Amino acid sequence: MVKITLEVSEELSEQLTQLGDRLPELLALSLEQPPLPTRVYQYILDFLVSKPTLEQILAFHPTAEMQQRMQTLLHLSKVGELNPTEQKELDEYERIEHLIVMLKTGNLPHLTTNP
Repeated sequence: MVKITLEVSEELSEQLTQLGDRLPELLALSLEQPPLPTRVYQYILDFLVSKPTLEQILAFHPTAEMQQRMQTLLHLSKVGELNPTEQKELDEYERIEHLIVMLKTGNLPHLTTNP
């Protein structure tokens, strides 16, 4: 393990001391970036919270930008040029696609039942 020395304010030092041995874990979490841009998740969440009708669910599709990015990632994967970050991005798009397919086929009834 590597030891790192930092200069921080007294106030921050007190806060860090309270974290105890959780500091490395919290630092690692703070460096993690979501696999996809926030706007992708926001697009899907906005759709879901709009309480879409069955017809709207069936018509739901990724934005043109999302479709283009997925095509690029799939091509890179096919030719073996996908880096680890891109692989995580592709994996996340595939998870989202799976959830949307489940939604469209009625396998997520709590999201498709209108009160």
